[in-house]
Amino acid sequence: MTDLTSLGVKDIRDGVRGGSFTAREVAEAFNTAVAEAAALNAFIVTTPDHALAAADKVDAARAAGEELGRMAGVPIGMKDLFATHGVQTTAASHILEGFEPRYESTVSQKLWDAGAGMLGKLNLDQFAMGSSNETSYFGNVTSPWKKAGSNAAMSPGGSSGGSSAAVAARIAPAATGTDTGGSIRQPAAFTGICGIKPTYGRCSRWGIVAFASSLDQAGPMARSVEDCAIMLGAMAGFDPKDATSLQMDVPDWEAALNSDLRGKKVGIPREYRMAGTDQAILDSWEQGKAWLKDAGAEIVDVSLPHTKYALPAYYIVAPAEASSNLARYDGVRYGMRDLPDGVGLQDMYAATRAAGFGDEVKRRILIGTYVLSAGFYDAYYTQAQKVRALVARDFERAFEQCDVILAPTTPTASFPLGSMNEDPLTMYLNDVFAVPASLAGLPAMSVPATVNADGLPLGLQLVGRPFDEQGVLDAGLAIQERAGFTAMPDKWW
Repeated sequence: MTDLTSLGVKDIRDGVRGGSFTAREVAEAFNTAVAEAAALNAFIVTTPDHALAAADKVDAARAAGEELGRMAGVPIGMKDLFATHGVQTTAASHILEGFEPRYESTVSQKLWDAGAGMLGKLNLDQFAMGSSNETSYFGNVTSPWKKAGSNAAMSPGGSSGGSSAAVAARIAPAATGTDTGGSIRQPAAFTGICGIKPTYGRCSRWGIVAFASSLDQAGPMARSVEDCAIMLGAMAGFDPKDATSLQMDVPDWEAALNSDLRGKKVGIPREYRMAGTDQAILDSWEQGKAWLKDAGAEIVDVSLPHTKYALPAYYIVAPAEASSNLARYDGVRYGMRDLPDGVGLQDMYAATRAAGFGDEVKRRILIGTYVLSAGFYDAYYTQAQKVRALVARDFERAFEQCDVILAPTTPTASFPLGSMNEDPLTMYLNDVFAVPASLAGLPAMSVPATVNADGLPLGLQLVGRPFDEQGVLDAGLAIQERAGFTAMPDKWW
């Protein structure tokens, strides 16, 4: 039999439907792979019984001749930011350790309704705050990739580092991620997989632990554009429980996939050629232009003049919203409580948050509280929101000249764990190419392009008009077909 863990979403779904193998066989194979890859620390909690129960349900439905869902028989990893009924949900933070929701997030419920099963809850940067998956209370996630000739542990990216590591290591065919300022796209680029952040509002935020509510968006991470299109179709849809949810029909992105880009224009933003970007990244960008031109697209130059202000604006807006969202963790209603003898309510708040939050979370709360405080609100937060509007307007004007934008996903390839911990600002710069699309709420995707001289993956980013996930996926498919990216990490775990 085919090694089932080498298959992606489409091949598993079609194989189960066609009777080539059972959903239980798939779940058993991936459960075993997850157990064998404990050294990656990709999972905080494993749920093999959930995967098997979902598989048995699919097998029974097939035997009864019932119609199967678009994710039928596919076991996935669930980022531990999504509430899962009766299964610990922590956001990788000590303050939520042991919390078992009595409800299911909308996105995860849609996936279970589509026939998917859960292999476990995936590790991440604490409260999704980080770019290297080193801020988790439950320990670092290690990328399955290594530099050629080195045994140094490499970053899988963040915050969705558990998701990217699991998919790249073939211990999950796909995983959910969330993207606030690049947290799907950057880890996808670091590990040689695909990941798409849809238009803000495409996927419900209900039941997802909040970081920055005006930016957070769920999306799929998988090994191919087709698999992302399938999974996104299962995740998306209007949700009356989420006030920001888009009341729009969900297109059949998989059925409409088309890599013929004749008549399409691809914009190349001149401002994305930044100092400090690796030459290998710039070379892959040039190669990406050639691939899209080969697919029939016309390459045009565009300008996004406020790009240089996007990152500083993001690191005002996102921490400000985080400061507000994380105020709910006070030791009163749920989560951990630190109550020293003889103290009052304010002391309990302080002790609980001091013990429960990690350093990066505290840093962002402090920044956010500062920029929202009297005397600084207009100087920082109001100005950042004005910049955000200008960034969005830049994209609107660019899309008058092109259909999709091509850019690097990250300025560098993956880096060794621990190499940037002493310099938060350098770490924040990892998101420099990803943040503008997040501020504008646009669909954006990372697709693997090539590997650098160290044998590490490099990704290319595609950004589309609002609601045009199809255009992004089509351009991604064109790159995928021409790149022929088949590199895999050597199994060391």
